Amino acid sequence: PAPGMESLPEAVLIRILASIPAVDLVLVCRLVCCQWKNLVDGAALWILKCQQEGLTRAESDAENWQNFYFLSKKRKNLIKNPCGEEDLEHWGEVENGGDGWKIEELPGDFGKEFPSEEVHKYFVTSYEWCRKAQVIDLRAEGYWEELMDTTQPKIMVRDWYAGRSDAGCLYELCVKLLSENEDVLAEYKSETVTIPQENDASWTEISHTFSNYGPGVRFVRFEHGGQDTLFWKGWYGVRVTNSSVTVEP
Repeated sequence: PAPGMESLPEAVLIRILASIPAVDLVLVCRLVCCQWKNLVDGAALWILKCQQEGLTRAESDAENWQNFYFLSKKRKNLIKNPCGEEDLEHWGEVENGGDGWKIEELPGDFGKEFPSEEVHKYFVTSYEWCRKAQVIDLRAEGYWEELMDTTQPKIMVRDWYAGRSDAGCLYELCVKLLSENEDVLAEYKSETVTIPQENDASWTEISHTFSNYGPGVRFVRFEHGGQDTLFWKGWYGVRVTNSSVTVEP
């Protein structure tokens, strides 16, 4: 009989396997034989796939290249409608203090342009506390239980806030990592940020990275909000936009 693929040098077989879609490697090719299983579970195949697709990391950081590949390909902002392009769509548990939330076009009255040209709108609060939240279902976003429990990839949270130069305001951010039963496994709560009435209206980024948070995380609950400090009718409170939650490779 003609020699089969098992007779190929391992380096050649790895190059052939690297041309196959990653999901098929794990769900199909891995089940073919012990040799293929070892190659799919090993680092060399995934290092090659990462190189082919421009996904880079320091060799010294490499623990599980397969997980790194999948996390890199999947990486995206898990917050939906982060800049108000869809009004308040996807934001739940909305607290509309004063005159409630409003969406405005950048830069807005007494405001400044956002550092990124891709952001065109922001949410603005009123003269009593306005809050809104999103709960991200990690499994629905493709982050399987074993990955979250064993690898525990870093979860990066970012938000941007600004005042208007003619009004003082308050801002808060609270993010929780929740279990299947929505028990709090880890939490980040900012201080209440006070922006004085005489300010330059510049945008400020706030960020936090969750790591080594333990097994069981299934949801991320992101909540932010604020109000003005002058209690003026209308929308003189803190402005927020470009919120993000990402699972990092």
